[in-house]
Amino acid sequence: MRVAVVGKGGSGKTTTSAILARSLARGGARVVALDCDTNPNLGISLGVGDEETERLVVMREALDEGESEHAPSWDSLIDRFGTDAPDGVRLAVVSRIEDPEPG
Repeated sequence: MRVAVVGKGGSGKTTTSAILARSLARGGARVVALDCDTNPNLGISLGVGDEETERLVVMREALDEGESEHAPSWDSLIDRFGTDAPDGVRLAVVSRIEDPEPG
């Protein structure tokens, strides 16, 4: 299952995403949360804290500025740019996914 949360700024997308991700993970689902927002705060909402969220943001900025290479596959994206959040959720702050592997 893939779920995307979209809407106007300030409408509660980040909070809704965090609650949904943690609830699904608590129910036994394998959950990977991708924060693609220009102001990424999903890590804070998921409970990984300010420092870890900032570390992920800095890695994303390095990608955006060409200082680092994009991950070549889905698994390597999560391994290289992800972190563990409470309840078994994996989180990555991403700018874009090149050549996604469908399925």
